[in-house]
Amino acid sequence: MARYTGADCKRCRREKQKLFLKGSKCESAKCPIEIRPYPPGEHGRGRTKDSEFLLQKREKQKCARIYGVLEKQFRGYFVEANRKSGKTGENLLRILETRLDNVVYRAGFAKSRDHARQLVCHGHITVNGRKTDIPSARVAANDIIEVRESSREMTPFVVARAEAGEKTVPAWLESNPSKLRILVHSLPERQVIDTQVQEQLIVELYSK
Repeated sequence: MARYTGADCKRCRREKQKLFLKGSKCESAKCPIEIRPYPPGEHGRGRTKDSEFLLQKREKQKCARIYGVLEKQFRGYFVEANRKSGKTGENLLRILETRLDNVVYRAGFAKSRDHARQLVCHGHITVNGRKTDIPSARVAANDIIEVRESSREMTPFVVARAEAGEKTVPAWLESNPSKLRILVHSLPERQVIDTQVQEQLIVELYSK
């Protein structure tokens, strides 16, 4: 399973905004983008005005990095979104939001999507009573996601219970930290997805 193994903070600096890839570090004064709010590299401070293509490319890169998806898989999601009825950009965000690792993160059971991905990969999560260790598995309306009984006293889940209520859970999910359970009420609409991306630029990029 391919995944990015480089420095997460460089990705935030390249996009010139926080992508919240490092959990609590992103909220602290130690966040590198607070210290160096410009792209990494020798010419990071002297970049010229971005072209239309570069703006589209950067928006796609930002979206993929937020959700922890590499290019081949991201393009596959776009092709699937394009085949569905409705707006392609909204379909794409809905596909990304309903990934299991994202749902675990959104519900407050993990500090970051990378952390949620690790919890899923290690077999700590069940969907409708069945162990699921594939982070890209997609949830559907009325699905019930739970932490396995044997994993509930592990540190990440003890912390999740202790910090319950500190993180806003999207309206399309219902999180029950005391029981370490998540109920998917419905698939998310664009207005409840708070990811700061301009999905139309991604559509324009892939439509060329």
